[in-house]
Amino acid sequence: MGSDRRRPAALLLNGTVGAGKTTTAAAVSDLLAERRVPHAVIDIDELRRCRPAPPGDPFRFAVALANLRDVCRNHLALGAEYLVLAGVCEDGEQRARHEGAVGVPMTVVRLRVAPETAAARLRRRHATDPAALAWHLDRCGELDAILDRAAVDDHVVSSDASPRQTAARTLRAVGRI
Repeated sequence: MGSDRRRPAALLLNGTVGAGKTTTAAAVSDLLAERRVPHAVIDIDELRRCRPAPPGDPFRFAVALANLRDVCRNHLALGAEYLVLAGVCEDGEQRARHEGAVGVPMTVVRLRVAPETAAARLRRRHATDPAALAWHLDRCGELDAILDRAAVDDHVVSSDASPRQTAARTLRAVGRI
């Protein structure tokens, strides 16, 4: 089965810390590869990873967008039909700026996770860094509430299942499988 040669598009996996955005993006990639869909996976957190943060940009949003614009343009030029993004979109303005950076229509899927599942994931991820664990556990509920109020998502998918199941549910929600 080959690619269905759709117009290029993007999927932004949105959610709080510990929701499984990066893990789900990798599983989405596996499912797309099985279907021979040319695609790229982009972890927006990695595009913003720099220290110190620029003045006035503590979450390095402007850095992420500048890098996202270039990375997406390169992947699209190389034939990617689908851009799978893992990141956080906290309001309508951020959604518009993300879509402007990717340069193609973008669908946002919120990965919804039970608080205890997110906490368990964060404890595994930050097992050797108590300060980071405390910050992320605190941020988890705070960010979840921000995302609830923002309501920028086109679809909501539970990420309490396995990564492959979550990826399949996500791709079904957006009409890709």
